[in-house]
Amino acid sequence: MAKSEVEVITSERRRRHWSHAEKERVVAAALTPGATILGVARTFGVHASQVFRWRQELCGKAAPAPGFAAVTIAAEPPVAATRTQGLIEVELGAETRIRISGAADAATVTAVITALRAGKQ
Repeated sequence: MAKSEVEVITSERRRRHWSHAEKERVVAAALTPGATILGVARTFGVHASQVFRWRQELCGKAAPAPGFAAVTIAAEPPVAATRTQGLIEVELGAETRIRISGAADAATVTAVITALRAGKQ
């Protein structure tokens, strides 16, 4: 048979009154490294939400963590690896449209657009 501890309240008050020092002791136990709120609450015979409330009253609201993150700068990939097969679509006016698929350099695209503009005039 397991031992269990029973608290008998003999006063007229139905709720237990915790002094400021007792609350500080419970909160200090909850703030120790490795402690869990539920474990501390069970040790002192209170509900876990009460420990959270006392911690908030005594320590204030938790400040948000700083917005820093670790950043790793990688070397730039080779130029050939950055080019992917794609599609360039250029519209010149309402009736002229050109599509260039695959890898195309800037000189080729410029030459095609210049030729199309020259032909429209």
